[in-house]
Amino acid sequence: VFGQIVTCQNGRRLLLHGIDGARGEWRLLAASHNLLKVFRYAGTAGLAAATG
Repeated sequence: VFGQIVTCQNGRRLLLHGIDGARGEWRLLAASHNLLKVFRYAGTAGLAAATG
């Protein structure tokens, strides 16, 4: 997970300052990583069925 975030999402440097900003930015990177995994697994048809 960490390697993918660092290499593919350009997560080597955090842009926001302070502990809260860095934590929020890292959580956003992790959430986008997880959403990408869900999208790759379910595809567009699975996402459309899940939303209703």
